[in-house]
Amino acid sequence: MSGYWGYYYRAEKPKEVKDGIKAKSRRGAIGEKWWSKRWVALLESFKMGARLGRGRSYARKGQVISIDVQKGRVRSKVQGVQSEPYNVEIRFAKISKDDWDKAIEVMASKAIFAAKLLSGEMPNDIEDAFTEAGSSLFPGRKDIKTHCSCPDWADPCKHIAAVYYLMAEKFDEDPFLIFELRGRTKEEIIEALRKRRVSTLVEDEGEEEGKAEDEVSTTLDGRPLEERLDSFWELGEELEFVAPYPMPPEVANAVLKRFGDAPFSIGDANLSFFLPKAHEVAGRAALKMAARNGNRGLSPDGIQEEEH
Repeated sequence: MSGYWGYYYRAEKPKEVKDGIKAKSRRGAIGEKWWSKRWVALLESFKMGARLGRGRSYARKGQVISIDVQKGRVRSKVQGVQSEPYNVEIRFAKISKDDWDKAIEVMASKAIFAAKLLSGEMPNDIEDAFTEAGSSLFPGRKDIKTHCSCPDWADPCKHIAAVYYLMAEKFDEDPFLIFELRGRTKEEIIEALRKRRVSTLVEDEGEEEGKAEDEVSTTLDGRPLEERLDSFWELGEELEFVAPYPMPPEVANAVLKRFGDAPFSIGDANLSFFLPKAHEVAGRAALKMAARNGNRGLSPDGIQEEEH
């Protein structure tokens, strides 16, 4: 029997687990992305004591057998010193529907938020959207309730702490799990963002409808478009002095990331594996062509350079 004799803790080695979930980090901090580090920093700010460190050791040894993430809840099995693994459950307070709607509206109103989230990236200032909506993305201590079937009375015990640390690495792989713990799945968030963005575009188009109709129906010289079809694709004088300076997008391959996997593969690899490289090659070729055609100061990377 492990553990506690009177008020003194006696450490015992846990039973070894075959094919347990091991932390990728073998030393130092656990979690690579900023949001994962934010999660670990949040946990460590709760002053949970030495068991948090023992939990980190359990995570690295592979004592966690399984982790199941659901809306507002994580269930796990962790092997300790006893023959049967312990059952761990961590519950998170869900953000209310009204606060979620407000946060989605804020995120959708900022193009970079929507672009990064729709391409599977977490914006650095994502918490600002929730703060503006009157809530918080990352839970506070009062928002977390835990239970472990082990005999340790501490909260968290080392088994719960091990799950905490492995969750950080799961967040590295999929930042949307943070949202799921607070009540919304990746699919729900993306769908809500798309609907909100479409709604915003429709509103903007409605405001410009009268102006757009006039521009479509006539050309600059006043003649209807149907009378100019023979010269529709010709370069007008107005464009001769336009010198565009294309720049790399803030989110690389955003459109490809939105589409996800293609419906077919080449060998064992999905087509989506090859497309980013193809886009990069085509883009660099286009930039070189633009530079040759008169866009002075344009580098192959699409960054305007100083003239010498």
